Amino acid sequence: MNKNYNFAFLDEGSKREIRRTILKAVAIPGYQVPFGSRELPIGRGWGTGGIQITLSLIGQEDVLKVIDQGSDESVNAVNIKKFVQSCTDVRTTSDTHKATLIQTRHRIPEIPLTNDQILVFQVPIPEPLRIVEPREEVTKKMHAESDYAPIWLQLYESIIKYKKVTISSEYPCMVENRYIMNPSPIPKFDNDKLNDSECLYLFGAGREKKIYAIPPHTKVVSLAFDDIPFEKEDFKGKCCRLCGSSDTYLDEIIDSATGEKYYQCSDTSYCEEVRKNGVR
Repeated sequence: MNKNYNFAFLDEGSKREIRRTILKAVAIPGYQVPFGSRELPIGRGWGTGGIQITLSLIGQEDVLKVIDQGSDESVNAVNIKKFVQSCTDVRTTSDTHKATLIQTRHRIPEIPLTNDQILVFQVPIPEPLRIVEPREEVTKKMHAESDYAPIWLQLYESIIKYKKVTISSEYPCMVENRYIMNPSPIPKFDNDKLNDSECLYLFGAGREKKIYAIPPHTKVVSLAFDDIPFEKEDFKGKCCRLCGSSDTYLDEIIDSATGEKYYQCSDTSYCEEVRKNGVR
């Protein structure tokens, strides 16, 4: 551990303030709680909200896993792991089963998480109403009054124009029949994993200075009309070229040399486990 910094980089007062914010977010599922976002040796917009949550919660006994678009080996994931490890000396892993604290950018692991695990999301834009209303003071009032007509209208206009809802990520969800929430830029494929989950989901937006949460066993429903149900990505007829999985989120890859198109599991840890054990 780097002795020039406090454990987990942030000072103890900052970590306590962020933990208090997390407690309020857990108590009011889906509600965006403001917090004093701290300076980090990383530019805002590169995951500082999620990193601050991770640094505030991590302890000596924790095992950290960091993924970016499902991969444990991307530049973002590797460097965040190095940063956290350099100021904590905690163990890191790519095995979802072994991790107690998982930080993610844009994916939820395929392996179902348990009650003793926490998943921390890096969130660029926490406000689900930003696409229909740019003014912060107005979106706050809309949430307070449960005035979500504009976002329903946006979904309706998409259906009228394109015969389907064209939102591919950040698909808005209703939390406990009260707040509409942005689930971060995860694909629609992952939205169902938010509902009645065993683990705690925490969302941190450093640039926007907001934290929100989905506690275990919380009702989370993707917005949809009664006669036009919510549809997620369909990989029917496709499978991972490495492990053969056809029921996971698949990345489409095109070979630059041959132009051949193939598919591969976005979750590299899950793909490796299936290849190793032969069991999904």
